[in-house]
Amino acid sequence: MESAAGELFLIATPIGNLADITLRALETLRRVDLVAAEDTRTARKLFNHYQITARLISLHDNSSAKRLDDLLDKLKSGAQIGVISEAGTPGISDPGYRLIQMAAAAEIRITPLPGACAAISALCASALPLDSFYFAGFLPNRPGPRQRRLEELKEITATLIFYESPRRLNATLEALEEILGDRPACIARELSKVYEEFLRRPLSQLRLLGAEREWRGEITLLVAGCDRESLARDPQARAAAENQIRTLLADPDFSKNHSNRDLVDLLQAEFPFLKRRRIYDLVLETQ
Repeated sequence: MESAAGELFLIATPIGNLADITLRALETLRRVDLVAAEDTRTARKLFNHYQITARLISLHDNSSAKRLDDLLDKLKSGAQIGVISEAGTPGISDPGYRLIQMAAAAEIRITPLPGACAAISALCASALPLDSFYFAGFLPNRPGPRQRRLEELKEITATLIFYESPRRLNATLEALEEILGDRPACIARELSKVYEEFLRRPLSQLRLLGAEREWRGEITLLVAGCDRESLARDPQARAAAENQIRTLLADPDFSKNHSNRDLVDLLQAEFPFLKRRRIYDLVLETQ
């Protein structure tokens, strides 16, 4: 008879202050068979502080396929395994998601334990809209891919949330202002730690501030979403959108197999700040 399948626990851990851990997380860490940690050195500090003796192994971006396969085999054999990030909630901008995907595909039970998350903590105190947000994680390192990614994000109306390193922050602020415009923003730095700081200013002011100081610590960067009404009043934004539409309509693959009405519907969804009649006129112009 085969052993019953085990269980994978996704355990949120503190993002700075060791007191920010739930009783349920501590109880689970003490009873699982094994804990897979993004950084075993950071995990060891937490374990020592709370006298946790569970076996620790590493699970990071460079972990081999064999490591993942071994963990999955243990789960299939009935093991209870915890996954912890270097800080915060597992699976968010860390390698834990690969094991989560494999466990889900194998129909292993996955139990998330809520707790600290830098993105949510920063959002709550950012003074930016909370009703809708978009977590974009880390932007690409190289300027070209970073610019293309920001172009994809610039018309999202939800508050944008990024993780960023101190050494890249100034370059990111410059790119954000150039592509998204001078939007309200917030730098949340060293969350839950002694030098916690929130800088709530337009992107232009944050960029100027960056030229005067050396950024340190863990950084979450939040930027207000696209303001459709402002775009509708901005001649440059309208002209840029119309040029994008002309480029799309000039592509035979985009226009074929669609009626004019279908094309207008598609373009209206992508450029909602343009009047429908103007989009229709642009469709006719290309024919």
